[in-house]
Amino acid sequence: MFFYIVSLTFLITIWSNIINLVSHSVYFYGMISIVNTELYKDCLKEINYSFGNVFIFKEFVISQFCRGEVISWENQIKLMVEDIGAFYNSDGSDVVYISNRINSYSLVAADWLKFYKSNYKVKAYCVVSQNKAGYLNSMIEKLFFKKEIRHFSNLYEAVNYVKQGLIEIS
Repeated sequence: MFFYIVSLTFLITIWSNIINLVSHSVYFYGMISIVNTELYKDCLKEINYSFGNVFIFKEFVISQFCRGEVISWENQIKLMVEDIGAFYNSDGSDVVYISNRINSYSLVAADWLKFYKSNYKVKAYCVVSQNKAGYLNSMIEKLFFKKEIRHFSNLYEAVNYVKQGLIEIS
């Protein structure tokens, strides 16, 4: 069983990297950074890392990773989760996470298992991307994420979804 899980994780990681290599050639037309929107004025805190940025709002968090990064639990996500948890004074169960995928990067999808093993939670997870590679990456993440992943083609749709309270708590 262990061998099966390790093999599956390895194959998924390879597939995810292939998708990301292909998506590097895709122009992210229409994708907009949160800092170039009127939403930015409502940002309570901006945290800048070498690998990307996190924007904390009253009702949600938006992340934007840098092009070409390989995002993993050990090297990036754990630090982000700790910083976000400290800001909200929460385990994340009341946090809606929006991934604004304006750049192409790799994410170790299996690291969602480490997220949950560390007793962190998230109320909902939204992905904003406009290309097929982004959508396929979301499908791979879904193999390891315990809740629904909502996919949006623009940032405003995702934020409106959160603000209208359309998120079902499971």
